[in-house]
Amino acid sequence: MSSTPMLPPRPPIDFDTPVMRFHRSRRKVTNIVVSGLAILATVIVIAPLVAILVYLLYKGASSLNFNFFTKIPAPVGEEGGGMANSIVGSGIILVLASLMGIPIGIAAGVYLSEFGRGKFLANAIRFTADVLNGVPSIVMGIAIYSLIVMRQKHFSAFAGGVALAIMMVPTITRTTEEMLSTVPHAIREAALGLGVPKWRTVLSVSLRTASPGIITGCMLAFARVAGETAPLLFTAFGNQFWSVKLNEPIGALPLQIYVYAISPYDEWHRLAWAGSLVLIVMIMVSVTLVRVFASRGALKGGN
Repeated sequence: MSSTPMLPPRPPIDFDTPVMRFHRSRRKVTNIVVSGLAILATVIVIAPLVAILVYLLYKGASSLNFNFFTKIPAPVGEEGGGMANSIVGSGIILVLASLMGIPIGIAAGVYLSEFGRGKFLANAIRFTADVLNGVPSIVMGIAIYSLIVMRQKHFSAFAGGVALAIMMVPTITRTTEEMLSTVPHAIREAALGLGVPKWRTVLSVSLRTASPGIITGCMLAFARVAGETAPLLFTAFGNQFWSVKLNEPIGALPLQIYVYAISPYDEWHRLAWAGSLVLIVMIMVSVTLVRVFASRGALKGGN
């Protein structure tokens, strides 16, 4: 009976050789450099935003007072006045745009992700959304001017809302499609295996799972159109007086800021800075509130 010869024990591996120390040092240096570049890139992105906000606070905060939020613009040559009608008008137009653009955008995204895969119509919708994302806003304003304003024979808040809604749809559509594509198929299959109809699975499972990303897309679209001026020049037109009717010209903060900014009066320039600050704060507050409620589950179907 032969026995297996015993092999001599292997010598222990030395992890402290010059080569190993060199590789460890190289990895540490690489990690520090890449981390530093990432931090630098973050600072480069955030710094302009912080600088703009600080400069707006410096230029516009001193012009904010009670009259600014309660009075309409003063006549040319007179001091004082405010932008109360423009603040309310911007709110009305943005609510109109959101009521029209968000449901359409989400519905289109759901169709692309859940029902239209590989179909010609889905490819056409996707291509159209990508093209509309790159269309200049002034072109959108001219299009709505031709389709609505010229037919109505007058400017209106409704036309302004339609123009901004069309600008919101592409962003929301593509974001909704991308967010729904990240939902695992196993979740859908589990619901379908329990006998849940596909439409109910989409509403109760897919949309609820992807809702944080969809809400973020809606907020990005909202923030994009909130400061648009060119489309409103051809649709809402602006109004120096109180107006809350949807079939009449209406004031808006971007329009009022534009008028004041190109004027030769220092008082109007001061009010333009204040209006810009208010517009930025309105967008920030709106986005922050929605994100807070979404994180708490109020918009995700949570209890």
